[in-house]
Amino acid sequence: QVQLVESGGGLVQPGGSLRLSCAASGSIFSLNRMAWYRQAPEKQRELVASIISGGGTNYADSVRGRFTISREHAKNTLYLQMNALKPDDTAVYYCNYRNLASGNNYWGQGTQVTVSS
Repeated sequence: QVQLVESGGGLVQPGGSLRLSCAASGSIFSLNRMAWYRQAPEKQRELVASIISGGGTNYADSVRGRFTISREHAKNTLYLQMNALKPDDTAVYYCNYRNLASGNNYWGQGTQVTVSS
């Protein structure tokens, strides 16, 4: 089992920045992928960014160049630095962990990000 706890969401004005954190605990396997997803009202959950244990990253086109995903292995913590935020970035952001050997998938509870003036 893996537990994920997100933090760092909130209300920010357009053009502002936020940093989300996701603390992972439990049975962390060395070969894994961690990611941020988001879900806006009445929309499907979508991948925002992902990072594998080797460090490779992937971004949705809508956030590339504005968001940066990173991880701190020693603390088992995932981050998402979000800059130049837009109202369209408003959503609940979820942390995801996937064990690449077993395929087991875990989700955090989500943190609300609201971009509004």
